[in-house]
Amino acid sequence: MTEGQFSLVPIEVILDKRLTLEQTRVLIALFSFRNKVTDTVWPSRAKISERTGMHPSNISAATTALVGLGWLKKVGSGGHSKASRYTLCSPEETVAEQATVAHPATVAEEATVAQSATVADPATPPVAQSATPPVADAARGKEQTIEQTNELTILQPAAPTAPKVKAEPVDEKETALQAACRQTWAAYSEAYQRRYKTKPVRNQAVNAKVKQFVQRIGHDESPAVAAFFVDAVNEAFVVRLVHDFGQLLTRAEGYRTQWFNGAAITSTRAKQVDQSQANYDTAGEAMTILRQRRAEANAC
Repeated sequence: MTEGQFSLVPIEVILDKRLTLEQTRVLIALFSFRNKVTDTVWPSRAKISERTGMHPSNISAATTALVGLGWLKKVGSGGHSKASRYTLCSPEETVAEQATVAHPATVAEEATVAQSATVADPATPPVAQSATPPVADAARGKEQTIEQTNELTILQPAAPTAPKVKAEPVDEKETALQAACRQTWAAYSEAYQRRYKTKPVRNQAVNAKVKQFVQRIGHDESPAVAAFFVDAVNEAFVVRLVHDFGQLLTRAEGYRTQWFNGAAITSTRAKQVDQSQANYDTAGEAMTILRQRRAEANAC
């Protein structure tokens, strides 16, 4: 731009949110050529290009758009031999004139900037928007709304799909073991309440013992053996420990055998069996001695 050159521009130029940066620069340059009496300008594209720093091919597109937006009124067609003449207007002054145009479709076509290979896209977005929109939005309102709606529809992200939750495989063996543990504890607890009129204490340590007991005896027999232990076993040390489950676990296989035979082995019964076995052994030894003596006598 020429050094020391100034241009008086209406404030409406800054407030018009429809103007792009290139259109604003061209409009300001045209105001710098304005005839203060007639508001008419006729600079060449080269002159406008010199003041705006824009390529001449982009200036025609900008002036066409400014005509459609109501900022310019073209006088004549211009051509290669002479520059086009424009009358600078305020968009509010051209509304009434646009309303009387016989072919509104022509106005809409002029308001839309023709896109071609030689028209460069604006480097920056339109000039800052005003709190009060300009009056002359009718020319591009419908097309602009459709384009914005399509852009918003494309840019909206798709709704995220809910992640699929993978079902964890069920361990049938563990499930069967848990069921057997519940049944075993239920049988033990019922027998315990019958004998001691209170529920047995249950905690993590007891749960671990119940699981070990079921694994040692088996799922099917564990509940019956646990109930038999409380109902039928009356050994002194077991009674002193009020049939603690730990005692059942310690001698699990032995109590299972007693349950299977239908009788608990007490200390007295154990002594009797031991005495009977001793007597049987003594009798066997005596019979052996008698047979030996008879054999010796027969030999003589």
